[in-house]
Amino acid sequence: MADRVPLDFDPPVRVLRALLLGIDNHELLGPTPCPDWTVAALLDHLMGLSFAFTQTARKRADTSEPPPEPSAQHLSRHWRSRLPVLLEDLATAWKEQSAWTGTSAAGGVTMPAAALGHVAMTELIVHGWDLARSTGQEYAADPRTLEILIEFTAQYPPEGTPGLFGPVVALTDDEETLLDHLLSLTGRDPRWRAPRRRPAAPAA
Repeated sequence: MADRVPLDFDPPVRVLRALLLGIDNHELLGPTPCPDWTVAALLDHLMGLSFAFTQTARKRADTSEPPPEPSAQHLSRHWRSRLPVLLEDLATAWKEQSAWTGTSAAGGVTMPAAALGHVAMTELIVHGWDLARSTGQEYAADPRTLEILIEFTAQYPPEGTPGLFGPVVALTDDEETLLDHLLSLTGRDPRWRAPRRRPAAPAA
């Protein structure tokens, strides 16, 4: 069914599930490219957005108010088993043609369903990169999907869209890949690296 809809969520979900296996507990309080978010807060956000965009695809979203701010304190202690299930549900929901038709809602905002599908895919890929970069893992995405998302995100104002994308980050042509281009359009600096940890002091 995935080839009959605009975007296939299976590949980025597989990548994210693999990334989860590479996260150590000591990395949960480490920084991410998202200002003021730790890895744990980012995981909390991924859990929330996976559930929310699954509801969006099924036209069951609650439009009353935006979601709460992600936090490390709110992250479920069962995230290692729960988040993969939420991601699979998300991929399955967006395989249905009905997910892409009409209007739906996410984060308290009503939009064309197809646009929300593109937002959901952008969130998965960009936050997948966030997670990989924060935990020292590699990340890759399908070039054709990146091209579609670049065309979609380029429609938003370069100064950023509050609650969605930050201001565009300028890059030089010689360092820009398709993934770099998408990241820069969403307000990410593709050159971001997690600070090097200082080695533990030897025991006295």
